[in-house]
Amino acid sequence: MDIITKLDFLKEVDLFSDLQEEKLVNLARILTEKKISKHHFIYNTGDTCDEMFFLCDGTIKIGKHSPDGKEVIKSIIHPKVIFGEAGVVGLSEYDNFAKAIDTNVKYFTLKVTEFKAFLEENPELYWKMIDSLGSKLRHTERRFESLVFKDARERIIDFLKDNAKNFGRQVGYEMLIKHSLTQQDIANFTGTSRQTVTSVLNDLKKSNQIYFKRKSILIRDMTSLS
Repeated sequence: MDIITKLDFLKEVDLFSDLQEEKLVNLARILTEKKISKHHFIYNTGDTCDEMFFLCDGTIKIGKHSPDGKEVIKSIIHPKVIFGEAGVVGLSEYDNFAKAIDTNVKYFTLKVTEFKAFLEENPELYWKMIDSLGSKLRHTERRFESLVFKDARERIIDFLKDNAKNFGRQVGYEMLIKHSLTQQDIANFTGTSRQTVTSVLNDLKKSNQIYFKRKSILIRDMTSLS
């Protein structure tokens, strides 16, 4: 991928949106492009975290496996998002995995040492980086509270609303979510079972609150979804 294309991508990443183009060009030069196919890992639990990642195309999931082998999804990552920053905050190994859930996933890698050097040259990024990490922490806290205080149906509806808000597309009064998640993925994200996800989605469809197909969910009215 040429520098211009990388530059256009970086301009759409929130962390770098205020940087001068000359500085973005310097960053673009040290990015390495990679591609993987569905179900392949970008990194796995226990891997050395000496790189960080910028998702360009496709969708990935961040998660880990419980002692009994059950997958728990911590977050779903969409394009123009930075992930795998563990090395930046001083960790030596990943305690989770990043796995492609789309057929073709494209991302950039950057050595942690190179990113830290870039931060030193551009100290204005420090606060934006802290804000970004803080936002992820707050999201994690909200998910934990949801798992503790809400029932399965509420957690699944929260999942639909969050995805509609962050990644949905307005279609008239309705909201369309295009995704690559299986119902098992949704279950692993919401701390429920696949059977419960199927039951809740079918119930919402029966009451005409949503319509769904394999790779899309249409929410009829966000305000009345319950």
